[in-house]
Amino acid sequence: MSPGGEAAGRVRLDRWLWAARLFKTRALAGEAVDGGLVHLNGERVKAAHAVRPGDRLEVRRGGERLELVVRALAEQRGPASVAQQLYEETAASRARREAEAERRRLAAAAPRPPGRPDKRSRRRIIRFSRGG
Repeated sequence: MSPGGEAAGRVRLDRWLWAARLFKTRALAGEAVDGGLVHLNGERVKAAHAVRPGDRLEVRRGGERLELVVRALAEQRGPASVAQQLYEETAASRARREAEAERRRLAAAAPRPPGRPDKRSRRRIIRFSRGG
């Protein structure tokens, strides 16, 4: 690949993931690709594989799974506003991610089972158990 990979219409996958701000460092992007957390057009590929506009990516980060379509290429990391223009998230992926966020929000609001009593409750328990 020529030094101006963008002019040739392709960029390394790990470099593009980093430039699109999907991973904080290029090393983390490379580890995710090598670990099978990133699929290009439905296939597991290596970090040096070329990305082209129109390619479909499936990226798993933490508990979320993103389905993206590559819109533009970049080899250098720029501002977040520019990075967001490099890809487009599919409608199904966005809906699934929002549903998962709503599920987590509802789970956090649910009453939790009682744990260790606080100081006031502990004193009430002691008073009750002593019969006084």
